Amino acid sequence: MTTLRVNPSQTLETQGMTGLGTVHYNLLEPALIEAAIRRGEGRLGQGGTLLVSTGKFTGRSPKDKFIVRTPSVEANIWWDNNKAMAPDAFDRLHADMLEHMKGGEYFVQDLYGGADPAHRLDVRVVSELAWHNLFIRHLLRRPAAEELAGFVPEFTIINCPTFRADPERHGCRTDTVIAMNFDKKLILIANTEYAGENKKSVFTLLNYILPGKGVMAMHCSANHATGNPEDAAVFFGLSGTGKTTLSADPGRTLIGDDEHGWSESGIFNFEGGCYAKTINLREEAEPQIYATTRTFGTVIENMVYDPDTLVLDFDDDSLTANTRCAYPLDQIANASATGLAGHPKNIVMLTCDAFGVLPPIARLTPAQAMYHFLSGFTSKVAGTERGVTEPEPTFSTCFGAPFMPRRPEVYGKLLQEKIHQHGATCWLVNTGWTGGAYGTGSRMPIRSTRALLTAALDGTLNSAEFRRDPNFGFEVPVTCAGVADILLDPRRTWADVEAYDRQAAKLVQMFADNFAQYVPYIDDDVKAAAIS
Repeated sequence: MTTLRVNPSQTLETQGMTGLGTVHYNLLEPALIEAAIRRGEGRLGQGGTLLVSTGKFTGRSPKDKFIVRTPSVEANIWWDNNKAMAPDAFDRLHADMLEHMKGGEYFVQDLYGGADPAHRLDVRVVSELAWHNLFIRHLLRRPAAEELAGFVPEFTIINCPTFRADPERHGCRTDTVIAMNFDKKLILIANTEYAGENKKSVFTLLNYILPGKGVMAMHCSANHATGNPEDAAVFFGLSGTGKTTLSADPGRTLIGDDEHGWSESGIFNFEGGCYAKTINLREEAEPQIYATTRTFGTVIENMVYDPDTLVLDFDDDSLTANTRCAYPLDQIANASATGLAGHPKNIVMLTCDAFGVLPPIARLTPAQAMYHFLSGFTSKVAGTERGVTEPEPTFSTCFGAPFMPRRPEVYGKLLQEKIHQHGATCWLVNTGWTGGAYGTGSRMPIRSTRALLTAALDGTLNSAEFRRDPNFGFEVPVTCAGVADILLDPRRTWADVEAYDRQAAKLVQMFADNFAQYVPYIDDDVKAAAIS
């Protein structure tokens, strides 16, 4: 039996998936929740949320992610960062997975990756789990009902958590695999229930396809001034830097919290929803995100809850610190209905410097912006991982190395060209420590960070007096309304300025050592901006 809400010429049978049991095409949220509960995949939570666990895998498995090495992509893939799979190994994996699927119940969503019709990707997601289908329905963009009759998937994702890969037969590392074949326009995901693999697979696709069209793919959040989509800003940042928090400004319209493109027309959200961390979430700090944890349809992932009352425990990380909720953007009151905006006037690169060296904000030249974009710096702090006893640097190029199929300089060059073309002002914002490193100093006051960002985005900070930072060469404002002057000069916040100088020299060297890998591939102006 098959339930139909699909282009009749584009059923799974036409894609070679034969002998299946019941197939559900493009079910809406209530039906997906009913199916998930019927199948024992989760519980109905407060407000009609769906409470699920991802089992053994509570995060992505980047070491099990592969790209099929074919002549069409050979020269374009950054193979130092992406593992290769042989085409014949992928074919065996595909055939074995199709055999495994026979007789099973499957759920299909036909969705768009990208809000801009000129650059969106038509994606089909075939999932073994009903809640995975609900998750990806939230996270990608949903076609109108009348569009489904003519929907033709360009790429298809098949996700089977109960299928175990054979490393010897399938050319992978373990029995878990995420394999991407650009020639066959197919992604296979096996032996992991972590739903984020679905979302990031689409992001990886767009990160490969769009730069070939001159469109910049960005791991960033974005917003625009209320009532003025032409006054847009993007926020690059790794986990823990404040990307979601700082872009969710009640005084501005949220375009999206994680993935965007920058085309000849402006910026556009890749997604139709949010995948927000919930560990230590507080209603007073993040009221809109908190509210979604009690809203119909939200997927609550790996959170501990009272078995009787179903009240969530936002502080319990016994299952994982990576607790999350997934919900459509329309659950956020000030979210953009279109996911579109003009060319960004401001580009913000967020970092959490646990060394206590970087100022709370700095203005960057386009070359400096490319330098910091390629560096992608933030830091781990003591206590977050076993064996981490002092701050450790983390450099993830383009603020998202695991999702970058092409070499970093491709994205960096595109960003630099668009900054030059459209005159965006670039800022480096440090949400980390001041007055000393982690363990000695204190976290940058969020009120000061917001005041500095507001001044940067409304243009008033550009008229401030600036000084040149002696360590990194960028410009730092001397004063800003609502911010203590001493905070803008991190050296003055340290009780021992010589200790600051030693720490600064140490961090400068870390940047230089990391950036050496990019020097052969970059232009002279970026080399001049590089720290040496």
